[in-house]
Amino acid sequence: MNILVTGANGYIGRELVARLCTLSALPGYPDIQRITLSDLAFSQVPDDPRLHCIPGNFSEPATLAAITDPAPDLVFHLAAVASGQAELDFPLGLQINLEGALRLLERLREQGNNPTLVYTSSIAVYGAPLPPMVDDTTPLSPALSYGAHKQLVEILLADYTRRNFVQGRAIRLPGIVVRPPAPNGAWSIFSSTLIRSLAAGQPCTLPVNAQATLWLMSLHCCIDNILHAATLPAAKVSGGNAWTLPALRVSVGDIVGAFDARSAGAASPLVHYAPDPAIQAQFGNLPPLNSAAANAAGFRHDGDLNTLLDRAVLACATHSPTIAS
Repeated sequence: MNILVTGANGYIGRELVARLCTLSALPGYPDIQRITLSDLAFSQVPDDPRLHCIPGNFSEPATLAAITDPAPDLVFHLAAVASGQAELDFPLGLQINLEGALRLLERLREQGNNPTLVYTSSIAVYGAPLPPMVDDTTPLSPALSYGAHKQLVEILLADYTRRNFVQGRAIRLPGIVVRPPAPNGAWSIFSSTLIRSLAAGQPCTLPVNAQATLWLMSLHCCIDNILHAATLPAAKVSGGNAWTLPALRVSVGDIVGAFDARSAGAASPLVHYAPDPAIQAQFGNLPPLNSAAANAAGFRHDGDLNTLLDRAVLACATHSPTIAS
């Protein structure tokens, strides 16, 4: 089996690649023969003869042709321009997030291999303000270009799946912690900054207040869910191919309190608040989440806040900054 990972040098991509390198096969697939990695550049690539790194912009024709030769059987499409950067540089966000995804889908259609394609969408498709509860019937109404791009690709992926060009599975990621300290333009990065700072006993200033509510998932759990999406049996996908993943809903104060409990109250004095109304509205006022469809399909969250923080703190210690994807 041939696997393609776009955005392979991003913080999620690198963790996914590391996990793939521990596997000889995925349930329901033949043995993994080749894993093609696509990103602008690479750092700290695992030592695995199945890995083939192809640097370059995946949306450019020459790079796109290279990363899809041989034709992939399974694609993890992670490459994206993040929320804040897509808002500040509209042409770049459009080129990568929307036009690039369409070119990838078209290339896969033309090859006729009908690969499984796991697409990392985002809770940004919901926009803001949100209703008192978000569930599987909540309308999508993105308030950022990034969210609009994600929704449009979900629509395209559903249509290409209907026509049997690909077998698409879109998963809407919540906040994934922890991101590396190197900025990538994501406005939601403050949750990772908070955890990383408190784990190191360092001060931080947040663009939201202590009452801000977040949907969070550890990087470890995120990779579990990405791989689960790839291995879902057809019966689980027949009711739709986009899921809002289960996530823990916690407040900033909950996180600080959990670190206080671990440090005899040393965390609270380290945190300062300078709320940005736009960031607070988009990423800090998340209501309760009912992800019934994702639960039924077998997706899972971390279980509880302490487990999430344990995993996030471990990731702080084991993951260094990456070259931005």
